[in-house]
Amino acid sequence: MASEEEVEAPKGRGRPKMDPSEKKTPAAKKAGAGTKSKSPYNVFLKTEIPKLKEENASLSHREAFKLAAKNWATSDANPKNQ
Repeated sequence: MASEEEVEAPKGRGRPKMDPSEKKTPAAKKAGAGTKSKSPYNVFLKTEIPKLKEENASLSHREAFKLAAKNWATSDANPKNQ
């Protein structure tokens, strides 16, 4: 059996660790890329859900979301209704 001094730790396993200063931030990956604009549906939901919860505080978020989705079908904000 070999003594402890002769046993070497395995070398070169996996990818070497990256220096944290070299990591790219999401903004650096796509320099100059703008933010994605929200769809009319998402804009409508963002305003409609709080309105529904204000009218009926006992509504769960899920129920308010369902009502808002139904309201979208007849909303003037819906491009299909214009």
